Amino acid sequence: MEIIQVIDNDNGTLIADNGRVADTFWRRFRGLLGRSEYERGEALLIKPCSSVHTVGMKFAIDVLFVSAQNEIVHIIEAMPAYRFSPWIKNASYVVELPAGRVASCAVKIGHTLSLNKQKM
Repeated sequence: MEIIQVIDNDNGTLIADNGRVADTFWRRFRGLLGRSEYERGEALLIKPCSSVHTVGMKFAIDVLFVSAQNEIVHIIEAMPAYRFSPWIKNASYVVELPAGRVASCAVKIGHTLSLNKQKM
């Protein structure tokens, strides 16, 4: 699985340095299921994606909905387990983060992201 860094271009913040990309049916289907926690620095980039759910999860997550131009178009902070997000029309992909990460990084709607591949 591809590892990436997620960076907020507008404030220069490293949002995640251990991001994983879920870009196949099975990786998107599995998502974060089976995990008991989410560590600071982790992220899951799901593409293509314009809505998410937390059914079967054991913890809350922050969710960034991002356009094809890498602009954040919608944010859900601390989405609890067993919930469904709305469908976000302009979203091309989603970045799932540990709950509280959006606030601690001062991420806002309209900010753009950089996704940098990491060497393993």
